[in-house]
Amino acid sequence: MPLITTKDGTQIFYKDWGSGQPVLFSHGWPLSADAWDAQMVFLGREGYRVIAHDRRSHGRSTQTWEGNHMDQYADDLAELIEALDLRDLILVGHSTGGGEITHYMGRHGTDRVAKAVLLGAVPPLMVKTEGNPGGLPLEVFDGIRKGTYDDRSQFYMDLTLPFYGYNRPAGVISEGVRMGFWQQGMMGGLKGQLDCIREFSEVDYTADLEKIEIPVLVAHGDDDQIVPIGASALKSAEILKNATLKIYPGGDHGFAQTHQDAFNADLLAFIREDSVKAAAAA
Repeated sequence: MPLITTKDGTQIFYKDWGSGQPVLFSHGWPLSADAWDAQMVFLGREGYRVIAHDRRSHGRSTQTWEGNHMDQYADDLAELIEALDLRDLILVGHSTGGGEITHYMGRHGTDRVAKAVLLGAVPPLMVKTEGNPGGLPLEVFDGIRKGTYDDRSQFYMDLTLPFYGYNRPAGVISEGVRMGFWQQGMMGGLKGQLDCIREFSEVDYTADLEKIEIPVLVAHGDDDQIVPIGASALKSAEILKNATLKIYPGGDHGFAQTHQDAFNADLLAFIREDSVKAAAAA
């Protein structure tokens, strides 16, 4: 398996397919790089080099006791990007992965990054606070912690229903997608997954967003039951200096899988936008 070993000895698994301008994908909780397979194959066929990693304590990466926090996730990502010498990079992050790439850019800068995509992403802040009244109550995340600790196998299966909008009248359930989510979740380590809940819920990414000047596509479903759009995408698009907001009517949290063709087309169009404009001007 392709792995890098970080400065603290953690092994990070990654996939690296194709050739061309690099696009790096960061997955949501409690998933793995496999969540991006459809996007990676699609963009690989379009002439891009596609990379996705398993965050520490997720998927095939080392299950660490310490270091399961956003600073370390961003530093792990930086080590991967530098080890592969990725430049003119497109970063794509879903949910917690959106927080990871946002914090990477805020912490390590954007010298290597051309554009970024936040899909159903957690920034700027998910938890409800005095300064963030539109967030979700802390009790919601305490419930996620309890469900994960008590019986994560059943909890992950149950979570697929709101995650993919399968609990809606129009939802068309795929048991295969549900099983894929469960399998990816169960590959990871319980301690690291429990630690990660704080990172996607209680970390404030506002300062990171304010530093980012490159073009960012902020894509979100307006029926996202996991990361409500009002406390996330709508605010991020206001904070970012160069944001394009794309709202998917009726879109769920797992939009990249439930509507992969629509998202893939939008992703490719955003990546190619400058080159298309340049060709038209010529």
